[in-house]
Amino acid sequence: MKKAAFLDRDGVINRKAPAGEYVTRWEEMEFLPGTREAVRLLRRAGFLVVVVSNQRCVAKGLITASALESMHERMRREFAAAGAIIDAIYYCPHENAPPCGCRKPQPGMLLQAARDHDIDLAASWMIGDSGRDVGAGRAAGCHTALVTGNDDRSHRAAEAGADLVASSLLDATHQILQVEAALPSVTRSVSR
Repeated sequence: MKKAAFLDRDGVINRKAPAGEYVTRWEEMEFLPGTREAVRLLRRAGFLVVVVSNQRCVAKGLITASALESMHERMRREFAAAGAIIDAIYYCPHENAPPCGCRKPQPGMLLQAARDHDIDLAASWMIGDSGRDVGAGRAAGCHTALVTGNDDRSHRAAEAGADLVASSLLDATHQILQVEAALPSVTRSVSR
């Protein structure tokens, strides 16, 4: 079994759109500093990198599933050109109601990825910028990291119950790699 780093998209990989708006065009996809380096480091450490993203904009009719998938493929190509491989992207296209099993905080996307890629969820990490992301990671049995951006939102971290708090994906990656390095080699070999 493999371990994975599950990454939320908006707010972790790219700049989040203003409240109530969505990233629906490639021109709006602004990657956050250090994201490519973080993905390279995670892959070098033996993690599969899997993006899991709520994309309610599809249900709202703001973008088609096909256009979203094209945008995700372009993102994968751009990262790959920088030596940063994203192994898979899963998204929930559904509206908030009725409830579905894939919209975070439900763990459906992580569970599906685990089945598709033979992932050991207990050895994996969910890295996101909201309590929904942390909740999905916890529900799937993963370790969790909350990315707070440059804001001092330690109260959010406490509310979310994340295992670690970071200012960016790169900061979270460095912290995760420190945690991984501290694990006994027997534990690491079992969880891989």
